[in-house]
Amino acid sequence: MKTYSIYPIHGGICAPEGFFADGISAGFKPNQALDVAFLYMDPPTLPYAVFTTNRFQAAPIQYFKRNLEGKKSNFVLINTKNANALTGEAGIQDITQVMEALKQRFPTIQNPIPSSTGVIGVRLDTQKLIQAFDSFDLSQRSIQSAHRASQAIRTTDSFEKEIALKIVLEDGQTFHIGAMAKGAGMIEPAMATMLCFITTDALIPQHDLEELLNKHLHTTFNAISVDGDTSTNDSVFIFANGKSQAYDKSAFDQALGMVMKKLALDIVRDGEGASKLVAFKIKGAKNQEEAIRASKALANSLLVKTALFGCDPNWGRIASTIGSCGVEAHENRLKIFIENLCIFDCGQILFTQEIEQKASKLMQTDSFSITCDLGVGDGAFTSYACDLGYKYVEINSDYRS
Repeated sequence: MKTYSIYPIHGGICAPEGFFADGISAGFKPNQALDVAFLYMDPPTLPYAVFTTNRFQAAPIQYFKRNLEGKKSNFVLINTKNANALTGEAGIQDITQVMEALKQRFPTIQNPIPSSTGVIGVRLDTQKLIQAFDSFDLSQRSIQSAHRASQAIRTTDSFEKEIALKIVLEDGQTFHIGAMAKGAGMIEPAMATMLCFITTDALIPQHDLEELLNKHLHTTFNAISVDGDTSTNDSVFIFANGKSQAYDKSAFDQALGMVMKKLALDIVRDGEGASKLVAFKIKGAKNQEEAIRASKALANSLLVKTALFGCDPNWGRIASTIGSCGVEAHENRLKIFIENLCIFDCGQILFTQEIEQKASKLMQTDSFSITCDLGVGDGAFTSYACDLGYKYVEINSDYRS
């Protein structure tokens, strides 16, 4: 049996060989905050991308599908404060103008990929973005420049989301995976407003790259919720250049899962105004499809999420949500747990004053689980969500400013 080791390292998206990144201020955000990032790749790679299921996909996604799908690229341009979504054909023309100017300014750039996040329904300030190119240094590859890139893609995020891993194989060969993401609100991916960029120097076959990314999407970015809303811009990109000349499928599989899980949970943990991260575990569902439906129903329930905020172990809201989400469920088979504390057992109410106090104390921690065993079949799924409090309303009632 092959063995390998996985180590956390610094460097974020620049940790793999051949990837360069930075973040600069273009004036989209006030006070000279970083608001535009780039990722430069040498050599060019064939990206694999998965996008939002929102029917109104933003102009950058439409541009990619129309002009770049199946082509190697060596550059990604990311702007914040403007999603360039629901801007029609004019939004795509704006991107075309920006990309032509980018290639003219940097002749080595090939098939640049646009990515945007921010306010929906506003035309992109193309001149401001084009002027920012004068601040780009495509040779930037450091812990600091990777960190600036992860800062620059933030909108309402309160912290940067990045990770890098070094994988050492049994024969001593090594490869790396790096990534950065943003997202704190408008999160219920089908996919989730989130962006994620993953880089690797592993010599991975393209079909493995696509297979493993799709596999881990299911249990990471497609298993989180902040507010139940799916954005127009959600994107996950992965780029592999093979420069390490090393690869092992099982090692890459585990490392990629670690990267995506960490970033997905960071997004939930950073949910707008959130104070806690909660895992909603469904067991004993009729099948996995019904387990997913029940788990996401709990993760998206406003009543459940406000109870989390108040540390109120109102198990009736949990049971009611399960009963209304369209899955097979029976009162005399249902069990509900907060962590390992059973509060409802197959029709028997266990909610004494002592149990309530214990449950409330568990909910005062910043991370815990709620488990519902439906007792019907062997379907299981876990989704992740945060609580919903006053700060979420404050942020989103004034988002455009």
